Amino acid sequence: MGSRIRVRSAGGGSLRLEIDGTFASLWRPGTAATGLVWDALVAPLLALPPARRRRVLILGLGGGSAARLVRALAPRAAIVGVELDRAVVAAAREHFALDALDLDVRCEDALRVLTRERRRFDLIVEDCFVGRGRAERKPDWLPRPGLALAARRLAPGGILVVNTIDETAPVARELAALLPHRLELRIEGYENRVLAASTRPLAVRALRAAVASDTVLGGPGAARLALRTRA
Repeated sequence: MGSRIRVRSAGGGSLRLEIDGTFASLWRPGTAATGLVWDALVAPLLALPPARRRRVLILGLGGGSAARLVRALAPRAAIVGVELDRAVVAAAREHFALDALDLDVRCEDALRVLTRERRRFDLIVEDCFVGRGRAERKPDWLPRPGLALAARRLAPGGILVVNTIDETAPVARELAALLPHRLELRIEGYENRVLAASTRPLAVRALRAAVASDTVLGGPGAARLALRTRA
């Protein structure tokens, strides 16, 4: 796929997508769960009350790991996946069965989408990074003004989920200014801190129970998912 984008075997028939030297997506054929950060990014979907049809926005689609989980948890969901790099989308379509997920794929800058989009979403997942390897970081429009724009696109009671590494503290401060209820999710052994925020109370115990009982996320990987209320 070229020097920037590589598809590698992850063993057992699984594939991993690497972009600029960073681990960007994982696909385990036969299951949507990854046992990794994408499970934490999508798990808050289980905190929403039952609904016939969800609307989900994923900023930073990559190979579609988060989108595959959303489709498994909410089969009728309308999912919009935003990915800036067309070469990444091409790799996802060729190697990760992206088109089978029935997504609305937008090859655009996520900030532009947030600025122009007028629909509201039950779940917004922000997983945007730029840079190579250990120099990976959030784009300059995050946390401001990006998170405020994303919060405006939430449906009543919707949840905004943000993947963070080195920028956890400023993202947490911005979310605290925007939305009253927050929690943190992480996968043991990984440095990512996933922050979820909503106008709706987010109960750690209830979400933990929902994950444990879920047929998709409740497998062996669920034991590695840690949750706590975020001040």
